[in-house]
Amino acid sequence: MTTALRIGTRGSPLAMTQARMVKAALIAAHGLNEADIAIVPVKTTGDRVQDRPLAEIGGKALWTKELDRALGDGTIDCAVHSMKDVETIRPADIVLAAYLPRADVRERLIGADSIEALPRGARIGTSSPRRAAQLLCLRPDLSVMTLRGNVARRLAAVESGDVDATLLAAAGLERLGHADIGTAIPVERMLPAAQQGAIGIETLAENARVRKLLERIDDPATRQCIEAERALLDTLGADCHSPVAALARIDDGVITVTAELLLHDGSERVGQSAGGTIDARHDLAEELARALLDAACPALRALFAG
Repeated sequence: MTTALRIGTRGSPLAMTQARMVKAALIAAHGLNEADIAIVPVKTTGDRVQDRPLAEIGGKALWTKELDRALGDGTIDCAVHSMKDVETIRPADIVLAAYLPRADVRERLIGADSIEALPRGARIGTSSPRRAAQLLCLRPDLSVMTLRGNVARRLAAVESGDVDATLLAAAGLERLGHADIGTAIPVERMLPAAQQGAIGIETLAENARVRKLLERIDDPATRQCIEAERALLDTLGADCHSPVAALARIDDGVITVTAELLLHDGSERVGQSAGGTIDARHDLAEELARALLDAACPALRALFAG
């Protein structure tokens, strides 16, 4: 039997788990067999280079460019991404065709029961400018150290004492069977990265067959929230260097977008929320981005191109 679909993914344990989730959703939606769908691991530059912050070596495109190339040359039919790793501006010939239902958006702190419980001067391992800035805003005494790698490597760094603590996305831990590890931080305390907890599936815009297959597994509420968050990032001109957090939520037909901008050292923070109709989500997010920039100090505004 000819394979109906080839799913491209990074080769990390979390990425492979997410690809299997997409495969399972497609099998359930279309009555396919296991053999009808193949998972194709693709090695990305972001996976190969682990000793430097992502922002120093090319940004989020290091997670996507090899998968984009595989889509273009026909090696794969679609690509699965953790959406927070996907740059805001994507190639015109590639579309985000589906989103799985969003998982827990919160952060989990590994190494202490709370941010307040961290010892003075504790060494926090992270490569995220947002996480670093948020932690320093809450605890200026903390020492932030660069820590990259998959979930296992970052957990091992805490276990070995290389760092005192780290932050990981709750969604990734749960998908890997580690829901009991660490302490969940309420979003009111630490707003997550835009698109955190969401899995997106891309394909070529011209591939009507694959787009139709993926359409059946698309979660509308997740799509609407992620589109709002991406519109905010786009208006801000944010990239992987930018300490920005954002979260859109839908309740009773109203979408509320909350976002914050920070200086890298956490010394300045501006945050606001805006709500409105789901159909107006793009305009709402763009207006919120402009309001945040208007409220920011000159140094903070200078971090964003918007």
